[in-house]
Amino acid sequence: MATSQANSPSVAWLPGLNFFLADVRDGLGPFLGVFLLGQGWAADDIGYVMTIGGIAAMLAIAPMGALVDSSRSKRSLLVMSSAMLIAGTMVLLLSSSFAVTAGSQIGTALVGALIGPAVMGITLGIVGHDRLAHQLGINEAWNHGGNVVSAALAGVAGYYWGLPAVFALMAVMTIGALVCIAKIRPQDIDHDVARGMEKGTVHDADPTKPGPSAIAVLMKSSPLQLLAVTMLLFHLGNAAMLPLLGQSIVSQGLADPSAFTAMTIIVAQLVMIPMALLAGRLAPRYGYWTLVIVALLALPVRGVVAGYWNSAWSLIPVQILDGVGAGLVGVAVPGLVAQILRGSGHVNVGLGAVMAIQGIGAALSPSLAGVLAHHYGYHTAFVALSAVAALGLLVCKFGMSGGRHDHVVTATP
Repeated sequence: MATSQANSPSVAWLPGLNFFLADVRDGLGPFLGVFLLGQGWAADDIGYVMTIGGIAAMLAIAPMGALVDSSRSKRSLLVMSSAMLIAGTMVLLLSSSFAVTAGSQIGTALVGALIGPAVMGITLGIVGHDRLAHQLGINEAWNHGGNVVSAALAGVAGYYWGLPAVFALMAVMTIGALVCIAKIRPQDIDHDVARGMEKGTVHDADPTKPGPSAIAVLMKSSPLQLLAVTMLLFHLGNAAMLPLLGQSIVSQGLADPSAFTAMTIIVAQLVMIPMALLAGRLAPRYGYWTLVIVALLALPVRGVVAGYWNSAWSLIPVQILDGVGAGLVGVAVPGLVAQILRGSGHVNVGLGAVMAIQGIGAALSPSLAGVLAHHYGYHTAFVALSAVAALGLLVCKFGMSGGRHDHVVTATP
């Protein structure tokens, strides 16, 4: 069995891997709508095809986590998913019909759902449980840095050479990710630790007494369910807040649409970088749940500022608070899942399940905000989103008061 070591040579390539995958894992992302508009698509058809991809990703991520848990070829899975994702995206340059685009979005969503659990598994398998919080902070910081750099490069490339240049940039980032994967040594990944087992547990256990199934572990883990519900409420209140702010400001003619949208991305991502690093340092001392609570506290404040400060300048504090929340949650959620399911052997499927449930909240958030804004105004919508976040905080505190936050699932039935 391989040895998980924090000083392994492979650790040095994890930041670069997260940097390059930041652009790869989401495909064209926000550029997809612009590209399809240029191909003569109607706005509603663009919405339909993007929804199809979102649903596919949500349904796939838990099974993909199970695949990562069971695989002892995690590097190969990451190579395959990255290559298939770029290939599925490049198909759009050949044809942008609805059938081809929908197939592309479904395919890229399926393989894209594999990237997150695979990176988590590789990271845990290399650094082990004790160093996971520190490494997650580094990984997330480099991921956010990759988002900033790729967004800036895509904007410049698209301006000078058109949207096909965005496809080329994605291909270059994929090559960078593949180089980092190749530099990670297979022998440095402990595949038992990578799925949440303690070192030596699998080899020392009686093979005639298998551990509990993934479904049994997920269904019996109260703290994992608490985390999933908390994250559902967090994203239900958070996901629509930025688009809603953009609509409110632009509809009043208070800012240029393009410049305002670009600033929303840059401000938040730049704040997420130091917050992710800080989260990696604070988690071992104060616990992951503390990070979740701080993120939940930031969200209502963000909603109040957006709802009561009717100015383009409100973007700065609103997106700083977004960076605080997202930077903390990005480290806390995978860290908490690994902590809760430590010893179960099902860490990555657990992470996939939590991400799928929080995806439901993110998917419903724009509809909730849109209905409220249409019937009662933007102010009411922001207040309602803040109330949802406050509800998430109450659920989290109520669940933790029962002591369930300290529970860890073990591998023994």
